[in-house]
Amino acid sequence: MQAHNATGDYRDSIKTAVGLVLWTLAWLATLALARFAPGLLWDSRQPVASWAAVAANLVVGIGWIVAFARFLRGQDELQRKIMQDALAVALGVGWVSGFAYVVADAADLVVYDVDIAVLPALLGVVYVIAVIVGKIRYR
Repeated sequence: MQAHNATGDYRDSIKTAVGLVLWTLAWLATLALARFAPGLLWDSRQPVASWAAVAANLVVGIGWIVAFARFLRGQDELQRKIMQDALAVALGVGWVSGFAYVVADAADLVVYDVDIAVLPALLGVVYVIAVIVGKIRYR
């Protein structure tokens, strides 16, 4: 078994973080392409181009998921625990709030329709807050 070099571990951590940033930017670019290009770059009545943009977004999204998993594996145990706890909280908030909205909507209790984009934004905010709380808790 080889001894781990602190400098090598640091470089690997930076490498996975940079990879995650690049995949995130690529995913955002393909998401913007799939969302805004129909009507701006091509006629919205051209479903082949729109489906190709959606497919590209899905493929790049899978790459982002792999990059995020590599990023998590590259973190030390404490950082991985903090992120795992934050992901658990974000998943729980997503499930509970998402299904609560569906049930409230089915019971005609929802006065204003909420755009689906609110859910990922909510999950992002919850995740960031949970990471911050985890870092404070494990100081």
